[in-house]
Amino acid sequence: MMELLNDEYYMRLAIQLAVGAAGQTGINPVVGCVLVKDGRIVGMGAHLKRGTAHAEIHALQMAGAEAEGSTAYVTLEPCSHFGITPPCSDRLIKEKVKRVVVGSEDPNPLVAGTGIERLRQHGLEVVTGVLAEACRELNETFNHFIGSKRPFVTMKTASTLDGKIASRTGDSKWITNAESRTYVHNLRHRHHAIMVGIGTVLADDPLLTTRLDVPALHPIRLIIDSTLRLPLESKVVTDRTAETLVLTTENASESSKQRLEAAGVTVISCGSGPQVDLSKAMELLGGRDIASILLEGGGTLNGAMLEQRLVNKIHLFFAPKIIGGGRQSLDTMPFAGFDRMEEAIRLERTTVQQFGEDVCVTGYPRYSSEVR
Repeated sequence: MMELLNDEYYMRLAIQLAVGAAGQTGINPVVGCVLVKDGRIVGMGAHLKRGTAHAEIHALQMAGAEAEGSTAYVTLEPCSHFGITPPCSDRLIKEKVKRVVVGSEDPNPLVAGTGIERLRQHGLEVVTGVLAEACRELNETFNHFIGSKRPFVTMKTASTLDGKIASRTGDSKWITNAESRTYVHNLRHRHHAIMVGIGTVLADDPLLTTRLDVPALHPIRLIIDSTLRLPLESKVVTDRTAETLVLTTENASESSKQRLEAAGVTVISCGSGPQVDLSKAMELLGGRDIASILLEGGGTLNGAMLEQRLVNKIHLFFAPKIIGGGRQSLDTMPFAGFDRMEEAIRLERTTVQQFGEDVCVTGYPRYSSEVR
């Protein structure tokens, strides 16, 4: 029991190291590693950027000669293949690490248990599954992307208690408080891209960057615009802080496309219908190695993404306000809906956080197996 408690203690430290690098590893997983010898931490590391040294290598470099005979606590199974960097399992073997404690196995088909097996073949003791759920949650984006080649989509909405995202006049600033908005900017920092519809751009002219008190990463801006109405003077076009991609249809005006491209915007055609084929868009964005998207759309885009089962996680912010307005006020996600309650989209693994007087409900949508 004492050994298990120690294993969990050091794995929690490794998880904290990994969390610190969230948002900056691209399509790679976030990983933390702690090396312990004779009850002392002798090395620590995290994977910081795609194509650079992995967490285990940073920890081994810090430990130096003290790595020999140590225990390595790693949130994700050490890799066993040559990619941009050499296999971490080989380096652990070379440095004569005695024991390796693994949080979760790597779902990447190039690894998938082979790293653990390689370590055991060379006589290292390997313990698996320590804080496994927490370690898997670290890489929910990576785990989804490696299996589907599509982005992990997190939908964020903010509404009044009566489910409105704007008043009957269209006013929406601000529904939530400053604490909630700061948390949302942290979410932007952790996502590869941010997606809104053209309606949001025309109504609010947002910058769609990350604004925090410390330096932060800015997501790629994705604009859903079926008819290329995006004004050249809008901030997402003129601002160069982040790249802007416009997702449109094959029927969109060629001259409008050329004007946007001349202004530095990338235009991507997604289907030949009257509206952007959102499923096709996810496929194309995955092909561009965009692993995660924060969906901050209006009600129409949110509803369409849910209706097509393209949302993987949801943050629902509620402010303690009631605005009324009936049908003239804007709803959070006004899609067609379902005929029976049993068909409703359910949120699983829900958590509740409070930001001042605001409340945020977070969960993972489970879609009905029935096709409407």
